[in-house]
Amino acid sequence: MIQAPRPTWIEIDTRAIEDNLQAARRRLQPGVKLIAVIKANAYGHGVDIVAPAVARGGADMLAVACLSEAIALREIGITLPVLILGYTPPHHLGLALAHQIQLTVYDDDVVQALQEVAMSEQKIAQVHVKVDTGMGRLGLLPEAVPAFLRRLQALSHVRVAGLFTHMAVADEPNNPHTDLQLGRFRRLLGELEALGLRPPLVHAANTATLLTRPDAHYDAVRLGIGLYGLAPSPAVPLPRDFRPALTWKTTIAQVKTLPPGSTVGYGLTYRTQGQEQIAIIPVGYADGFRRAPGNWGEVLVHGRRARLVGRVSMDQSALDVTPIPNVRPGDEVVLIGMQGEECITAEEVAARLGTINYEVVSAILARVPRLECRPAG
Repeated sequence: MIQAPRPTWIEIDTRAIEDNLQAARRRLQPGVKLIAVIKANAYGHGVDIVAPAVARGGADMLAVACLSEAIALREIGITLPVLILGYTPPHHLGLALAHQIQLTVYDDDVVQALQEVAMSEQKIAQVHVKVDTGMGRLGLLPEAVPAFLRRLQALSHVRVAGLFTHMAVADEPNNPHTDLQLGRFRRLLGELEALGLRPPLVHAANTATLLTRPDAHYDAVRLGIGLYGLAPSPAVPLPRDFRPALTWKTTIAQVKTLPPGSTVGYGLTYRTQGQEQIAIIPVGYADGFRRAPGNWGEVLVHGRRARLVGRVSMDQSALDVTPIPNVRPGDEVVLIGMQGEECITAEEVAARLGTINYEVVSAILARVPRLECRPAG
């Protein structure tokens, strides 16, 4: 067993991260770049572990949500190009330039502020123009893009490195909205090419689009959820050459025998029906082990499923291990991942919680240590 600084920890298989990157690469035409999306602490996997792995694995570029995430990459020695996908306020532009971060733009005021900062620092700012083709979030509507690009061309210290859009329902393969979005984007690109305004790096595909729409790969693909071996949705499963990188573990803190009619946890929501073996695990909702409206339901002990009983507390939870013999303090418990022949996936947990696997893993809090695990082979 890995020795963790807490009896609740996450193991990240960096070989899986690298292999998932290569699995994505095999689905791209030569010359198409791979952008590894490692925002939100690498989807909860730990950016200080994942970023070096994707750099080793051959990612061409990294993408994050905000400046603090980008600077964190530079602070751990990552030298790959980094793109901020989200909003960067004007007062952060100097820091972005100082760390050689590429920015998403869609607003003249921010671009003008960027030009002024870049001139004062005698640097060239690299930007990607975001196009809203039907997501309804950040970005310019397609009809506004040509004039915006012309204004950018006139700036001495701003260079357009890319142009991109994002799919709203790529994880629903039969939804016609993806065709609508890609059609708008394709027409815009045709117009930009005719005007001599097409940026050098055009990207539209996320993991789901990578798998289902090779016509949308363009110059680069953004690999997010698939990098971690997690499926975009039940309707878009991952091929077999991808595999999950994250295992969440804890240990048994105490095992006790409670007589019939005993209550467990806050609110007295669980009462033993007979004599039951109750095990306490040192993990709770302050770790991202959700309390309500639903909870994990089951975890793995000795390769068997044990049900949660009572309410999940901030730092502790209770299991009924009556059917599982010889459970002792210190025994390993798996919350997500394999144990023996049994497996609890992030997708299973998401279904129990009424959410998506993205949220399950990215909501694991920072106080849970992330440890690199690199199996041989």
